[in-house]
Amino acid sequence: MALKDITLGQYFPGNTVIHRLDPRTKLLFTILYIVALFSAKGGLAYAVLFVTLCACIAVSKIRPKTILRGMKPILFIIILTAVLNIFYTPGDPIWQWKFLKITVEGLWAAFFMVLRISFLITCTFMLTYTTSPIMLTDGLEKLLGPLKKVHVPVHELSMMMSIALRFIPTLIEETDKIMSAQKARGADFDTGNLFQKAKALVPLLVPLFISAFRRADELATAMECRCYHGGEGRTRLRQLRFQGSDIAALILGAALVAVVLIFRTLGI
Repeated sequence: MALKDITLGQYFPGNTVIHRLDPRTKLLFTILYIVALFSAKGGLAYAVLFVTLCACIAVSKIRPKTILRGMKPILFIIILTAVLNIFYTPGDPIWQWKFLKITVEGLWAAFFMVLRISFLITCTFMLTYTTSPIMLTDGLEKLLGPLKKVHVPVHELSMMMSIALRFIPTLIEETDKIMSAQKARGADFDTGNLFQKAKALVPLLVPLFISAFRRADELATAMECRCYHGGEGRTRLRQLRFQGSDIAALILGAALVAVVLIFRTLGI
């Protein structure tokens, strides 16, 4: 797996309908989609969720290849989850060897679990791919605004989440640069046993930690120089306003949850 395959936290600029949506709308739609996803039970409900997700990808003009590339780092987790469901779900066995057995129920459970994880991660990718970190921070801060009344540091929490998410592609880029420099000096990260590979990573981790601390210090210095004291009264590049497309997206999200719940009630 190449480091460039990790795309979580990256933002792909665009001028599509989804890119122009209010970040609060995208956050709420993501929540509604996740609620529908965890409420889905039958094949028809998953088909509706799949079509909705494909439509969002098509409208956003994010290449499916980019999404598939971003799924590579979590492929092991998906496969492990599927295997555990296949061998440890009780039911009528169709194959058994000692304590291992495969059941029909296990196969179906694994299939739907893989779909659920894949849809969940893709939906999260769509949120970060089409929303800049600044807009994501503003949207999250607005949604959590009522918590300020009970003295919850909403802005600080939103900003920390956004910075943490944005640091993922930044650190990946730094790691790739350091690995290239170490390889040019003769370092080998691909061959040898597990101990040798771990030992080869030591010269990589030290400069990576130094780089991460340096970037964090630069950010803190920049905020201090600008007399940053939180979110109140600061200048915003773009004021958040709900438009017609935002209302339509929220109605679509609510309708999606309602349809899935109806299918669940009917057992389809």
